[in-house]
Amino acid sequence: MDDFLEAFEITRSLSEKVTPYGNAVAESTYKPFKAEFIYQEKFHTLRELEVKTLDFVNWWNTKRIHGTLNHKTPAQLRAEVYV
Repeated sequence: MDDFLEAFEITRSLSEKVTPYGNAVAESTYKPFKAEFIYQEKFHTLRELEVKTLDFVNWWNTKRIHGTLNHKTPAQLRAEVYV
């Protein structure tokens, strides 16, 4: 992963070592992001990475059901909560 970030000149943003709890939510998203997207694709340009990432995030929020959200998509849950 470090090689990937370095290749595209992406800087990690993580909490300090003494306060790891700030990353709990992010880390729970990184694992499926890497497994379902990063490791399944090859990116040849930064623009391709950007476009495919936007497509993936759209799919994640509007099509992929999440067990922790009572088998709804984030968009469905958001629509129910903020009506």
